[in-house]
Order: sequence, then C-alpha cells, then structure tokens
Amino acid sequence: MAQYPSCSADNMACDVEKQGSPSLSGVSHEKQSAFQNLGILDRFLVLWVFLAMAIGIILGNFVPDTGPTLQKGTFVGVSIPVAIGLLLMMYPILCKIQYETLHRLFRERRIWIQLAFSIVFNWVVAPFFMLALSWAFLPDEPELRQGLILVGLARCIAMVLIWTGLAGGDSEYCAILVAINSLLQMILYAPLAILFIRVIGGDTITLEYSAVAKSVAVFLGIPLVAAVLTRYTLRWASARWYDEVFLKWTSPWSLVGLLYTILVLFASQGHRVVHQIVSVIRVAAPLIVYFVVIFFTTLCATYKMGFGYKLAATQSFTAASNNFELAIAVAVATFGANSNQALASTVGPLVEVPVLLGLVYAVKFVAKKRGWRD
Repeated sequence: MAQYPSCSADNMACDVEKQGSPSLSGVSHEKQSAFQNLGILDRFLVLWVFLAMAIGIILGNFVPDTGPTLQKGTFVGVSIPVAIGLLLMMYPILCKIQYETLHRLFRERRIWIQLAFSIVFNWVVAPFFMLALSWAFLPDEPELRQGLILVGLARCIAMVLIWTGLAGGDSEYCAILVAINSLLQMILYAPLAILFIRVIGGDTITLEYSAVAKSVAVFLGIPLVAAVLTRYTLRWASARWYDEVFLKWTSPWSLVGLLYTILVLFASQGHRVVHQIVSVIRVAAPLIVYFVVIFFTTLCATYKMGFGYKLAATQSFTAASNNFELAIAVAVATFGANSNQALASTVGPLVEVPVLLGLVYAVKFVAKKRGWRD
C-alpha cells in the first residue's frame, strides 16, 4: 500500500512529529493522550460553539438594532466585525506552518497523486453533489437554492485548518491544499457559479469575478503574509522562543476567532434565523447530508488508496468543509444582506461547525478501531 514517505532529513512529516504536533502513527493510547492533552478551549469546543450561537441569536432577537449595527461597515463585502474574526482565526494557524520546508514535499511523486485526488474531490465531486442536493431539497425555492450552491462552490481555506489540527491531521499538507484551493477559487468560483445557477439552473444572477477574487485574496492573503513575516522574523531572532513561547501563546486565538465570528454572524442574522425557521431547516437538511456523505466518501477512498491516517483525515476535512465566509460575502455583495441567498449562506456555519466537530470525534474513533496508522 502506498504510504506517506518515511522519516528522513528531508521529510517534513518527521519535522512535524519532532515539534510535537498531534500524530496518529503510534499505538492507540497515544491517540487518546493527544486529545486528553488539549486545553479546555479545544476539549469543550462543541459547548463553546453552541453557546456562541445561542448568545448571537439572543442578541439578534432581543437587543434592538444589533443586526443593522453590525452590518453598517463592510470590508471586501463582509461586515467589519466578521472580517476581524476571520483574519484572527487564520493568522495563528498559518504561523505554525513550516514554510521553509514545504518545497521538500514536491520531490515526492506521491504528493502529486494526493494533490490530484484533492482537486477532483474539491472541484468536481463535492460541488456537483451540492448542486444535486440543492435541486433535490429546494426545487421550489430558487433563492435558497442559489445560496446553497454558493456555499458548495466555496472550498474551505480557513476552518479546515482547525478541523485538521483537532483531528491530528497533517497541518503542512493541509496548508498546501489551502493554497491550491485559494488559487482555484479565484479562477473557478465565479465561472462555476454562473454555470451552475444560470446555465444549468436557468436562474438570472450577476457575479463579479473581481469581487470574489478580492475576497479570497484578502481573507487568505493578509493573514498569510503576516504569518510568513512573523515566522521568518521571530525565528531569526530566536527559533526556540518562537516554537516554545510564541506559538503556544497565539494558538488559542484561532478558536477565539472562530467563536467570535460565529457569535457575530448569528447576532447579525439571528432575527431572520428564528423567524424563518422553516427555510433554515430546509437548507440545513441538504447541508447535513452533504458534509457527512462527502467526508466519509473521501475517507473511504483515501483508505482504499493506502493513504496514512493524517493525510486521509486532511483530505476528508478539506473535501467536506466549505468557505462559509466567502459564500456569505458573495451572497451579501450580490443579493443584499437581507436576501434569502444570504440567509442560506449563513445557515452554512450553523450546520458545518457542529457537524464537522462531530466528524473530528468520528474519524478518531474510526482510526482507533481499525488501528489506522501512518
């Protein structure tokens, strides 16, 4: 069976393990202890997520003008409070990536096979499956259907780094997939949206290619450049301080950014979520099917192909996750903050966050039961 290259001086997987990243290449008790050693924020993330959602919905429904106030200022089509959360969520994770060793991965033929696999699942299988689900569940609701299609086309560039980290996947390989998906989103998002909605669906829609490309460039580009500069500057001053102090201090801020973003999103749209509960449920149903089916289909395929656990988990979370912030930005910029398309895109994180958190536990359970190692 084809496996990830074994540890050597030029192998980044070995570098990751030496630095203490979660690894499932050992026996089962090592997998368990890795989770037990997580901080309180990570271990009870499910609880914090639901609390953030609940607080956001309460604020949106019982505190006057919460939604309009949060949506007053925008940055690249997204409200400024949400934009701050998205950037905060990305930066600490990107600081952990070993940019200085990424080039070594491309010496291996296997990495090209894995990249081709990821591109097929992310840009062919997943989007067309979401298109089919949107028509199967929402044939009479074109606006909600359009919002759902926009979610399906937005490949994940932020949250997948968190899911992969919690599941003990390969963070460096995940970073490569994030970079590739970001580039492909700038090229393919608008054309595929027009194909799926206008050509196949027969709906009228106007999408600005420049707006989509700008959203991706800003929400990945700013934290990426900041992370690269931070890593090279601080590690040049003191590599040990950077690895042992700075990374530990910044690490929790990714999840803080996630919780803050969720709270702000639901405070902005909380009133509509409650008062259009039927629409929310109708959008949530195909999303649940999408996340679960795509995740386990990818996981089974990678297992059959002989991928190790860390790579398989990374591939599965990348294929199943979606860039809800981009979908929301495009829906709001194109149809308006109070449109049904914007509502459908907002339901994305409402479903994705708890479902993907559940899949973190599920994939760990599967790995333990099958003795899946790297």
